Amino acid sequence: MMAKLQKSIDKQRALLEATLNLINNGGIQEASMAKIAKLARVSPATIYLYFENKRDLVNKLYLEVKGSFTEKAFEGYEVKNPVKKSFEQIWFNMAAFKLRHKEKASFLSQCDNIPLIDEQTRQEGLKHLQPLFDLWLRGQKEGIIKSFSPHLLYAYTIYPMAFLMNAQCRGTFQINKKVLQEAFQAAWDSIKV
Repeated sequence: MMAKLQKSIDKQRALLEATLNLINNGGIQEASMAKIAKLARVSPATIYLYFENKRDLVNKLYLEVKGSFTEKAFEGYEVKNPVKKSFEQIWFNMAAFKLRHKEKASFLSQCDNIPLIDEQTRQEGLKHLQPLFDLWLRGQKEGIIKSFSPHLLYAYTIYPMAFLMNAQCRGTFQINKKVLQEAFQAAWDSIKV
């Protein structure tokens, strides 16, 4: 029974990894169910044992990747620490994830621009970021962070990181410790009062 369960988990994992690979290397259109099945080394019918359709598969992959991203983002985070120190830790954790897990980071960036991720899934994904939103709210109450919406704060502080990561992947820019420190400082300066 355990071997059968493990085999099922392995197939599901293979399907998710194949989807991630295909989307990153050819876009959402290139990730057909047939190609996903072939890359995962399962029959196309097997996909439908685990996922309703392509949308369901991509949405579940999005939530899984978003979960691993935010798990890393909040690693070691202490609510009681000062706002800037906490934000710096979260920001550098996010950068470390994006640098170490380029495929997952690229996928998350693409998901911001594809209609295949449904609104319910996007909202569920945002819940993973609640500790960051709570930190910003605390910073606003303490008069440390500008009274912008969380979307605007995210756009000023986190999205530029994705731009730098993409430039590095294309080979047009090199990220090092100095660049990361400057990028963090620019992010912080853009939202501090």
